Amino acid sequence: MKCATFLLVLLATVSAVATSDLVIFSDPSYTARYQTMIAELRCPKCQNQNLADSNSPISQDLRAEVHRLLELGMTNTEIEQYLTARYSDFILYRPQVNNSTYLLWLAPIVILLIGMFTVVGLSRRRVSDLQEQPVTSQTDRRRLADLLNDGNK
Repeated sequence: MKCATFLLVLLATVSAVATSDLVIFSDPSYTARYQTMIAELRCPKCQNQNLADSNSPISQDLRAEVHRLLELGMTNTEIEQYLTARYSDFILYRPQVNNSTYLLWLAPIVILLIGMFTVVGLSRRRVSDLQEQPVTSQTDRRRLADLLNDGNK
């Protein structure tokens, strides 16, 4: 009896966790746009999750807001501009290229180029260091020959 009660409670909790928000639109084409939008917008609280993956209260509110804006007939660009005005460019996973985001877009390219030049420079220096013969004096050569001869005896 205890086992059956435990299984019943377990099944009830699993079904409660597995529920998701059901979003109904007046136009079926909004559903695909909605899914795309919530996947491309970042949760302001979670920072590394999109609105679709986050369960924070603010992401739930933002999903409802995206739903409302789609029902008002706004385009994806208008919705992004509306949310960017409220939450800054941080809410976009792919911010637009403008004066405030040039560093964000160009930094990876610059760092990659610096790394490539460093690797090439170090490898050339290493090759030239290996090709150079050490300069030895006549005295050093005699001592080396004496050491080698002593080792053969």
